[in-house]
Amino acid sequence: MSGALSRRAAAELLMLTLDSRRTLDEAMVRSDSFNMLEGSDRGFARVMASAALRELGRIDAALAPLLSRPLEATSPAIRALLRVGAVQLWRLETHAHAAVSETVEAAKDWPDARSGGGFLNAVLRRAAEMPCPLDDLPATDIWPDWLAARFEADLGADAASAFATHQLEEPPIFLSAKTSAEDVATATGGEITHSGSVRLESAMIETLPGYEDGDWWVQDAAAALPARLLDVQSGETVIDLCAAPGGKTLQLAATGANVTAVDRSKPRLERLRENLERTGLTADIIAANADEWRPQAPASKLLLDAPCSALGTLRRHPEGAWIKREAEIDRFPTAQARLLASAADMVSPGGMVIYCVCTPLKAEGSDIVAQAISDGLYERITITEAEIPGFEASLTPEGDLLTLPSPNAGHDAFYIARLKRL
Repeated sequence: MSGALSRRAAAELLMLTLDSRRTLDEAMVRSDSFNMLEGSDRGFARVMASAALRELGRIDAALAPLLSRPLEATSPAIRALLRVGAVQLWRLETHAHAAVSETVEAAKDWPDARSGGGFLNAVLRRAAEMPCPLDDLPATDIWPDWLAARFEADLGADAASAFATHQLEEPPIFLSAKTSAEDVATATGGEITHSGSVRLESAMIETLPGYEDGDWWVQDAAAALPARLLDVQSGETVIDLCAAPGGKTLQLAATGANVTAVDRSKPRLERLRENLERTGLTADIIAANADEWRPQAPASKLLLDAPCSALGTLRRHPEGAWIKREAEIDRFPTAQARLLASAADMVSPGGMVIYCVCTPLKAEGSDIVAQAISDGLYERITITEAEIPGFEASLTPEGDLLTLPSPNAGHDAFYIARLKRL
């Protein structure tokens, strides 16, 4: 019975994610079926949902020939159970009998799916009889067609395919140390990367040594680069714009700089306050719209991690490819350009601004910077290989960074530009 319950919980997570357009983390909080589970059953439900989201497009494409009607014409519950069954058979190497029987049993005990149990059984039995078809499909099929086309247009076909392949792998965990990366690596059993982050393949974060003492915080290795490239010194005045939840604020504060962290989201700023308290670091926190807020005096340095589509983090949040709409993504550049222009009002002439977004799309990255330079607000301060050990291949011809993941790198895709206020 517990096997059927875990399949139902996984399907409910998919429904909440894909049909209600919630992140997987939000779905896990809201799903009654998932929260009734404990131990390995709970873990397996999460694994099934996460694996299905990781290559959803290929799963749907492989299911299509087995269906008598389009997948989208099935009920949300049956559609979710089909995906849960398929990912067990084709990717998780679950025994075929258990994958089929327990998934069908989940439908029998679920009012939303009960009427489709026979259809579900027939499809999954056919799926169980065939070799895994997923790897025969292009890697970029994991995404919606419109998104695959955008990535291929901006990155090129080969880089887009490599980016998709990278999404299929479980991401590692990266930590940023408050003081000593060597001490954190020793305490946690991690490995220090060339760029100074500490890498672990997996861990229960709250149980790691140094968590309660605030010796480190979780931060992707690429996400740690913008603050490092700002090269803040103790006593300098620096603004972290769109700061929450605060990984970069913590980095800046750890230098001894006078940091002002600005964000419009009060709930996200509360997380920043908690992180500052845990680490014993300090920063002035201001809840304000960055379009309107201005400092009492211009700062010498500013970091702008602009709100974006977050498509560079799909390895960690694969549902992002499916819960975002193309029209929503196309609205980001207008706000990003406005924020970068506002940042120019917050720093003194000759001051340094880092602009970064966790997406590889040109419209949100290089195009925004090119326009700000064309408008006479900034000039580029090129980034050099010596400043980015381990990320040398990420340098663009213009002297910016685009951290497209390479094999075994594990980091997110970030665009980073360093600018001087004119």
